[in-house]
Amino acid sequence: MDYTIRTLIVDDELYSRDELKHLLSSFDAIQVVGEADTGEAAVMKALQLQPDVVFLDVEMPKMNGMQAAAALKELKKVPLIIFATAYPQFAAEAFRHEAVDYLLKPYDEEQIRQTVKRIEKHFMAPRENEQAKSAGKLAIEGDGEIFYLEPRDILYIYREEKFSKIITCTKEYESKTPLKELESRLIPFSFFRIHKSYLVNLDYVTRLTPWFNGAYQLEIKGRGDMLSVSRNYVKALRTRLEL
Repeated sequence: MDYTIRTLIVDDELYSRDELKHLLSSFDAIQVVGEADTGEAAVMKALQLQPDVVFLDVEMPKMNGMQAAAALKELKKVPLIIFATAYPQFAAEAFRHEAVDYLLKPYDEEQIRQTVKRIEKHFMAPRENEQAKSAGKLAIEGDGEIFYLEPRDILYIYREEKFSKIITCTKEYESKTPLKELESRLIPFSFFRIHKSYLVNLDYVTRLTPWFNGAYQLEIKGRGDMLSVSRNYVKALRTRLEL
């Protein structure tokens, strides 16, 4: 596998972090990019480091692992969650948070190997298909017809009630497809989530203006539309936009 899987380890016990880091070091695809000892620190590190995977302890003071997982799911880049804990009774709740796996302490090497294999399989398929996806068009069903849109012609997409509104250079479309699914389809292109309800084509961003409480407003080329950028996404947005 020629792709490095950026990994964040979260546990309030240093020994447990060191043990897991040691076990993961034997897998070439895994790169541990950071550690955190609280749920709050996990969310901040995830914003900063943009990990692909988070190994997350459950029992931690203040914000526990389940609360941290819920917060991580609100990020622009949602990492895979692997819960790692000494308590088997949290397994059912863990999978409600769409966890990929649930590791029990003390760690078993074979269990770790199976988990890494599952992670690799998750990331391998999208990357193998990326070239094929980038050549296609976005299919939108509406009024009994199917419209095929060039991703480069889409300015932005937003969610309103039960519909995703797709704004292009010349027309507006409406789709029942969830925003998260549209975001997944548009991964090979220059799209970025600026808010839980907005997905923007970065090729059309012309200005970023401070608003209030750390949030910004973003201007779209050719329309003058000012879209709200949640403060949680500002730093990552600037990183994507700036040379």
